[in-house]
Amino acid sequence: MSEQRPYEEKQTRRMVDLDPAGLISRKAPDQTKRQFLNYAFFKLDPWFRRLPRAEIESAKAEFTAVTERWGGRGEGFVLRSYSLVGMRPDVDFMLWRAAFDVREFQQMQRELNQTRLAGYLTQPYSFLSMQKRSIYVDRFNPEGEGVHLLPGQGNFLFVYPFVKTRAWYDLSPQARQGMMDEHIYVSAPFTGVTLNTSYSYGIDDQEFVVAFDSNHPQEFVDLVQRLRFTEASMYTLRDTPMFTCVKKPVGEIMADLA
Repeated sequence: MSEQRPYEEKQTRRMVDLDPAGLISRKAPDQTKRQFLNYAFFKLDPWFRRLPRAEIESAKAEFTAVTERWGGRGEGFVLRSYSLVGMRPDVDFMLWRAAFDVREFQQMQRELNQTRLAGYLTQPYSFLSMQKRSIYVDRFNPEGEGVHLLPGQGNFLFVYPFVKTRAWYDLSPQARQGMMDEHIYVSAPFTGVTLNTSYSYGIDDQEFVVAFDSNHPQEFVDLVQRLRFTEASMYTLRDTPMFTCVKKPVGEIMADLA
């Protein structure tokens, strides 16, 4: 038997590394702690604005106090707040929450539900996802994507659920990697936009939640338009609804509401 060349050995390892299901590499299941992410969108009932002004202000202050207390909780819990007033007719604000225990989202929501303002709020959308190392970035970033996310660094956040076609999963690992190489290459010049991709397989209706942090909405528009010309975009099944979120403290969001 001829001795395997180092190049051939490297190529074999690459094929194994690209196997996302672990069928070739027999990888052990990952049981390490990861962040859960929740994008909770709220809509205010207009009847709230018809209450006496004193009741409105009291209800807003109560809701703000609960939210700010959770925002300063620490212990791995991260909270960012965004206003969508004037951006879409179906949502008014969004709370972006990150925690290592999904039950913390329930605990916070329980406290919010006990406020008076909650009686005038609905949640048209709420997306649940989890942080995970990307399988496509190794050749560009040997350290991979970070598993721990500190969200909300930009003044704007652009969020949407994302689902691939089933045909995407029928492609070979090499074909998918090639298309993602193009995707990453096309995105590289847009340094003012930070991508936060999280995974929803099995825990919510979408496969991913995509969130772009930026201070420059015009750069994000140009990036998305350019990505439409990539081959990978042909395998997008759904990437709506899309939300343009403006980062604001909860107190300012309350002022936007009423």
